[in-house]
Amino acid sequence: MSSRLDARALRDIVLDPGSWRSWDSSVPPREVDDAYARELARAAEKSGQDEAVVTGEGTLRGRRVAVVAGEFGFLAGSIGVATAERLMSAVERATDEGLPLLAAPVSGGTRMQEGTVAFLQMIGITAAIARHKDAGLPYLVYLRGPTFGGVLASWGSLGHVTIAEPGAAIGFLGPRVYEALYGEPFPPGVQTSENMASRGLIDGVVPVDELADVADRALRVLAARETWHRAASVEGPVPGDGTQADDPEDGRSAWDVVTASRRTARPGARQLLRTAATDVVTLNGTGAGESDPGLLLALARFGGAPCVVLGQDRRGQSLSAPLGPGALREARRGMRLAAELRLPLLTLIDTPGAALSVDAEEGGLAGEIARCLQDMVVLKAPTLAVLMGQGTGGGALALVPADRVLAAANGWLGPLPPEGASAIVHRTVDRADELAASQGVRATDLWRAGIVDRVVPERPDAADEPVEFCQRLGRVLAEELAGLLGRDDVERMRSRTRRWRHLGR
Repeated sequence: MSSRLDARALRDIVLDPGSWRSWDSSVPPREVDDAYARELARAAEKSGQDEAVVTGEGTLRGRRVAVVAGEFGFLAGSIGVATAERLMSAVERATDEGLPLLAAPVSGGTRMQEGTVAFLQMIGITAAIARHKDAGLPYLVYLRGPTFGGVLASWGSLGHVTIAEPGAAIGFLGPRVYEALYGEPFPPGVQTSENMASRGLIDGVVPVDELADVADRALRVLAARETWHRAASVEGPVPGDGTQADDPEDGRSAWDVVTASRRTARPGARQLLRTAATDVVTLNGTGAGESDPGLLLALARFGGAPCVVLGQDRRGQSLSAPLGPGALREARRGMRLAAELRLPLLTLIDTPGAALSVDAEEGGLAGEIARCLQDMVVLKAPTLAVLMGQGTGGGALALVPADRVLAAANGWLGPLPPEGASAIVHRTVDRADELAASQGVRATDLWRAGIVDRVVPERPDAADEPVEFCQRLGRVLAEELAGLLGRDDVERMRSRTRRWRHLGR
């Protein structure tokens, strides 16, 4: 069990010194029975607070933020009517003032002494947070131990980014209640922050002394939609990085391209982020109990331009662990995040193909591909897709339909691996090179067909120049993201619709 910090100590660790301003007003007198009145008085004396939440504002690395934090010392952080009013008022003020909102729940749940009316306060709290997010404002959650019941089932589980302190007890049904109802202890190791992270329910476990750094990096991306262009000038494309007008033909055959894309030394999404991006915050899972190692979800900036990154991680995919439906559900979480925060979505396509298995069929793989396509084509956020390497089948297709599509010189896109296409057409895999050529899978062919807008050179192969290639691609991404952020949204959406409606005609 982690040692518990009260709301004031947590605030002082995370916010800039001397920046805190309370938003709390006095709690009005309550008409309650004598026993509950005595409990309230004891809670106030014990905690030094007048309610179970503390609200206000401060600065985090110079950025103004709103804060709502639970106080476990006041009746186990439970939420009653007055608590909810304070919480909702703070969320609404943050929305009105256009502030990012940092939440630090810690609670046993709703306040039993106030019954059903307290329980139903979770609806109003959720509605206030939904309006905050609907305004395109960031909502970051730091779960502390313990966080249970209606608090976890409302404002504790709605963050754009959700992390937790190490060793925190977190769950829906309190273990004491479980044991009373079922006559046996709740299984150990389930209701912990570490288990939640491993199951894709939260984005990570972060010690409190690292919280300010993580929140700062996240806000540099999440809050940058309107301000990114005010930063100092950054390195952009240089001669040789490739432009939209450059003919990418270099004499490589389709089979040369496919072979190059499969080299184990080829850089992937993770190396690109390490080499060319800043303010990277890696997220985790769907938030609904799934996490697939084949899909990397992150926040990042390229050349100052912010984006949500969906990267098919080449090192996380194998014959024994192919890209599954969970990865696509995780991708759809990234799409929702981009939509809510009006951030560009960057998809990095690099997959030998989605899973072909009983689990994939029963997990709804085809439906998830369809839903990814649906979400991508109507997503109001700017979208940019990059064929970084292999682009095989439905797993690749799910992340393609963007406003702009780029390709590495040895990137490709096809309905099946060339060997599979050869087996269908010629009943042998031995003519895979012929099928790759005839299907026009190369980046060069895709550029000529109007599918790819720009090809990023490799000299001659990204596997032989991984750092230089990632830096080159990073410069191009910075320019492309800046261009998308500068376009009129209505015109951009119309252009996307026309592009995919008339492709190949």
